[in-house]
Formats: sequence, structure tokens, C-alpha cells
Amino acid sequence: MGKFDGVLLASDFDNTLVWTEDALRQGTAMPQVPERNREALRYFMANGGRFAISTGRALPAFRRFVDQVPMNAPGVVCNGAGLYDFQADRYIYTALLDDVVRDRGMEILKAFPTVGCEVYHESDNVHAVQPNHWTKKHQHLTHAPYREMPDLWSIPEPCAKLLFEEEMPVLTRIGEYLKERGWAEDYELIFSSDHLLELTARGAHKGGMVLRLAQLLGIEREHIYCIGDHANDIPMLEVAAEAFAPANCIDAVRATGARILSPCQDGAVADLVEILDRRYGADRGETGKEEEKKCQP
Repeated sequence: MGKFDGVLLASDFDNTLVWTEDALRQGTAMPQVPERNREALRYFMANGGRFAISTGRALPAFRRFVDQVPMNAPGVVCNGAGLYDFQADRYIYTALLDDVVRDRGMEILKAFPTVGCEVYHESDNVHAVQPNHWTKKHQHLTHAPYREMPDLWSIPEPCAKLLFEEEMPVLTRIGEYLKERGWAEDYELIFSSDHLLELTARGAHKGGMVLRLAQLLGIEREHIYCIGDHANDIPMLEVAAEAFAPANCIDAVRATGARILSPCQDGAVADLVEILDRRYGADRGETGKEEEKKCQP
């Protein structure tokens, strides 16, 4: 029996597992996942733990990083619109947008002509309508090429997520626009960065999908641990037995009461594994890594 049997750890990707903000804002190369985090996750899984990525990225935007991330559980993608089994290369569950979202999305884009919009599907296809400066920066970050389309009606259904791209004040007005028209209650609308506003189906968020994953794996809620840095991570932090965040997290994440760890660049996920190592080592009659090594022949 491993000390982490029956334990689920779910981590955000960008700016939690790996620091990507510089690549987005400055156009620098995407960094590698820190080896300290990779080593900690391998240790966690070798001792029975289940690790899942929980990312706002759509599947094609995360695929190229799969080999960098040690994981042994299906992952949450598209900000909770999908649960994907990377080993079997298939979706386990999806929550797709309704058939009026393209009409509503076009009304938004006409009302806010500087806003870019990326559209994601169950497939690896990415489409963009009126792409802007932030769309191009986001594509540099994700390395998921998009096909520019004249409007949302030209994009095949069903859609998994609309991603609006602009500065925060403009995106905030989009949220108000949705509320004024009575549409907000039909969707999850949440910031994943200061210039990215995500729209998914009602109930399609990281928290709901992490709970679905735990149920699938037979893991009790009291053994779910989550870590994330931004607003779209808050739903999963709220369903965790204990929530954690890197020191670079936004104030809204701090306000949830999440336990603050090292900055992302210094290995916040590894910090969390060390905490769990002490906790579950003690709970299950061990004292952590050092004691385990002493017991080896």
C-alpha cells in the first residue's frame, strides 16, 4: 500500500506548474516544467497518488506539453468543458455550449469590435474571429494555430468554449453586457488571466470536473487537494479538502483562504507534495521520504 493511495492532486498548468507569463507578455520561449516539480510528482505517483492537470487550455493548446507533465489520471481541459484521458487519447466527458451561443457571441463581438475571440471544440481545431494583439500573443504561448473565420456562424458546432481577448476593462464590460441581457445565468464566465475571459456551459468549470474525476477514481472529497493561481482556479480550490496556491497568485485566490506556497518558478507544486508527504506519512505510520529510505534494504 502506498502512502498516497486514495489521494487526488489536481494542479493548474500556467503560472502554477510552470511559469508562462513572460512567454505571453514578452514573447519569450515557453519554459520547461521545473524539474523539482516533475521529480515531486513522480514520487507522489510512485507512492500511490493520482495526479491530474486541470487547465483552462483547450486540448490542442496542452498536447505539446503532455510529455513534460508526469500524470496518471485523466485531466481537466478547456476550463472544465472536458475531462480527457491522455493515455487512451479520448474524452471521458464533455460539457458543450448551447446552440444559441454563436448568435450571442456575434452580438458581443459587434458591440465590442476590438475584442478577439477564439473558439474551441472537442477536436484539435481552433478558430478565431476578429483576432487581435492578444490573440496572436496567446497563440505564441499555446502553439495551437488557429484558423481565422469571418464570423461565429461559419464555425462548426458544437463549441466547447469561447475565449474573449482584450484588456480587463473591456472584458469586464462584456460580463456586464451578458448580465444586462439575461444571458449570464446560462454560462460560466470567468477570467483566466487579466486579458482572457472564458465562456463555457453552465456548470462547466474546474471544480465540477475535479469532483467528477474524483468520483470516477473512487477518491473521497476529504483526500482531494488542488492548487492554482487565478480566478478560473477558484471553483476547484473551493471543492478541495485543502486548497493551495503559488505566491504569485492573484488577490482573489488569496481571499479563498488557500495556503500560500513558493512562487511558481520555485516549485510550488513540489512544496505541496512535500506537505502531503509529511501528512500522509504520519497518518499511515511513516515519517516521509527520509524514513522510507531508511527502511529500504
